Amino acid sequence: MNEQMNVDHEKVMALFGNVFNDVAGAVAIMMSYIGDQTGVYQAMDKLGPAKVPAIAKEAEVDERYLKEWLASNAARGYVTFDSEAEEFSLSPEQACVFARESEPTCIQGLIQGVVGQFAKEDVALDVFKTGRGRPWGEHHDCCFCGTERFFRPAYAGHLLNEWIPALEGVEEKLQMGAKIADIGCGLGTSSILMAEQYPNSTIHAFDFHGPSIEEAKKRAEEKGLSNLEFYVSDAAAIPKNEYDLACIFDAWHDMGDPVGIASSIKDTLAKDGTFMVVEPMALDGFANNIANNPASGMMYGFGTLVCVPASKAQSVGLGLGPQAGPNKLMELLGEAGFGNVNLAAETTNNLVLQARA
Repeated sequence: MNEQMNVDHEKVMALFGNVFNDVAGAVAIMMSYIGDQTGVYQAMDKLGPAKVPAIAKEAEVDERYLKEWLASNAARGYVTFDSEAEEFSLSPEQACVFARESEPTCIQGLIQGVVGQFAKEDVALDVFKTGRGRPWGEHHDCCFCGTERFFRPAYAGHLLNEWIPALEGVEEKLQMGAKIADIGCGLGTSSILMAEQYPNSTIHAFDFHGPSIEEAKKRAEEKGLSNLEFYVSDAAAIPKNEYDLACIFDAWHDMGDPVGIASSIKDTLAKDGTFMVVEPMALDGFANNIANNPASGMMYGFGTLVCVPASKAQSVGLGLGPQAGPNKLMELLGEAGFGNVNLAAETTNNLVLQARA
């Protein structure tokens, strides 16, 4: 009773307001997912300002449901409503976020990943209560597709133009012809980008999730890439092919034994080879991340649902998580036997570390 009397009503209402907005946002996320998966946003981007019947016809969806959906989106500022003309549209900015897949600001992959977690909430609850690991194979398909869609624009925008050029002496080798190992390649986005950019180089891409490798092979075959090969393999079992560059993109923290795997990768490198580790943007220190990293709440959430459970499902099960921070990452690379480690580049979403023996 005393605790109840000491409650600050203004603070309660402020917190309630924040959470209420989050709930409204969660509903908006589902609305956005529906608009993406049914092609409504793309139809609106194509049509320009239009009335509900025209949008429904273009997107081939039910007109009555669309009217409700459009109102929900307009109230959140996701689409624009002209009350005088009774027309809905996407501004150029809204289109960049919701409709245009090639734009680095397209958010739909991230939204798809979130929806995938809700789709298997029973598994998430079981994992959280029991403490068991959760391998990638236990996730909804949206987790794989959403992850790839979210990271693809960042890789397309930064990998070839910023990250590889930031590595000492690496780009010149790749242009002349080198051997690359892309470890934890997922659906192959990074592998395909490097194979296209460096036709004289050979890329071997590895992932332990068989269905992802099969999809990656299809995508590479469609592009006719003869310098790219995919393999189902654990990260610790990469062949010792004296690679000039080995890389892991946003996956090292998911691994059960990141130190052991980094040590194994060191043994696969050529004498002057480079290991590039791309990890989610994070600051050093738990408190520092919470207080000063705007994305930390989301990233710790994905750590709870995806990253730490994936690590715990593997041997050692370190559970590094996606917010370890640069100093911790460099420390672990040092433990793996790399004597020359530095932060080569960073972007809004990523840290890029360069490690050499």
